[in-house]
Amino acid sequence: MQGGLVDIGLPAALFLIMIGMGLTLTPKDFREVLIAPKATFFGLLAQVLIVPLAAFGLAWVMQLDPLLAVGLVIIAACPGGTTSNIFTYLGGGDVALSVVLTVLASLAAIVTLPLFAGLALDLFQDASVAIQLPVGRTIVSLIVIVIVPLIIGMTLRKWAPVFAARAERFVGAFGMTVLVLVIVAILLSLGDRVVTLARDGTYIAVALNIIGIAIGLGGGRLIGLDLKQSFTIAVELGLKNATLGLMITLTLLHSNEMSVPSAVYGVVMFFLGGLLVMFSRKMGLVRPAIADS
Repeated sequence: MQGGLVDIGLPAALFLIMIGMGLTLTPKDFREVLIAPKATFFGLLAQVLIVPLAAFGLAWVMQLDPLLAVGLVIIAACPGGTTSNIFTYLGGGDVALSVVLTVLASLAAIVTLPLFAGLALDLFQDASVAIQLPVGRTIVSLIVIVIVPLIIGMTLRKWAPVFAARAERFVGAFGMTVLVLVIVAILLSLGDRVVTLARDGTYIAVALNIIGIAIGLGGGRLIGLDLKQSFTIAVELGLKNATLGLMITLTLLHSNEMSVPSAVYGVVMFFLGGLLVMFSRKMGLVRPAIADS
């Protein structure tokens, strides 16, 4: 079950998820880069550089198992997903900024994700863990799974808007279903180690999530962004594309243990993301019409 689900279902789900992201985009959405350049630059820098570096520090401080350490860096280097755009909307954040950051970070990840994954493998592996990342294949896979479906989604949005609106709901539900099935398959495959790895994975997933949210909120306010922009960046840093992390660890690195941080993070982020939305409501970011719904 796991072989077909991982090798075929996971890339297909990620491809559809990225089409779904493209279905929400129009060229005018990218005006946010010009309208709020400071927020865009900080959010992108934090996403592709600061959070991954924080993951290296977290792995070192917690003296993690080498496989979990590599998996932690990989999920930290993953961009935000479409879920971050939804949570930004629910929390009254800057949806346009969220979408732009998600897309830009996804494009940047084609370079930064293989870079950080390879560095983590070099730093944390010992002689008994001989796993190498196929860099060329990884870059090609990311191009095929990020850029191509984004273009397909934006094209459909432009030329078939009615179909795009209907398809958007389907691709999101399908992607989430596959993610849940993959997580269950991973946990079942770990056997006797499932309790230990799941426990450790939860600790580091929660820690990384909190670090990302803190960098977004605290860093944004520190450089002069308003609360709405800071909240948006916090959501982007907190809700990541766990499906992408699973694809890297399972289909390219073939390691169930490395996939644990991404699998656990894919669950944990919804709870902490919900708390973040509650915080935004408390701070009055949500419009009354949304707050009452």
